[in-house]
Amino acid sequence: MASGVEELLDMLFEMVDEAKNMPLSSDKCVLERDRALDLIDDIRAQFPVELGEAKKLVASRNDYIAAAKREAEVIRKQAEAEAQRMLAEESVLNQAKQRSAELMRQAEERSRELKRSANEYCEDALRRSAELAGACGSLADLTVFADGFDVLPRTTLRLLAALGACALAGGGLLIASARRNAPKG
Repeated sequence: MASGVEELLDMLFEMVDEAKNMPLSSDKCVLERDRALDLIDDIRAQFPVELGEAKKLVASRNDYIAAAKREAEVIRKQAEAEAQRMLAEESVLNQAKQRSAELMRQAEERSRELKRSANEYCEDALRRSAELAGACGSLADLTVFADGFDVLPRTTLRLLAALGACALAGGGLLIASARRNAPKG
């Protein structure tokens, strides 16, 4: 017996094709009724089985396509999330770079300002020291002057003492006096 609808249809086609023509008619033929009806019954019986299998295949295909679409959607969402995360990281990195550049600019500006202020202070101290050295008449006057600078940094006192030593012959006593009175630091 045939196993599928196609085979059964082929058998029915052969039966009709090989059937003898009716007398006096070319488009009619004689068939074995029982055999033809049996083939048609077998075809009807096979249709639900094959249709069920076809429906299962279509459903399976649809499930596979739906699963593939879900997976593609998950992958797309993950890619979007990763892209957003990377953009956020890049944004934070750019902000950090900008902040770093701004802090460096401010630090350099502050450094230039401090250097300028220190230079002005030193120039002013040198000018005043020179004026003082010219105004002091004796070593005792310069020593008393240097003793009054308890708040000046040690380097400024050394500078004053050195200038005083250059201006006066007895500068050794002035340096010792300036060092003795200099703040520790």
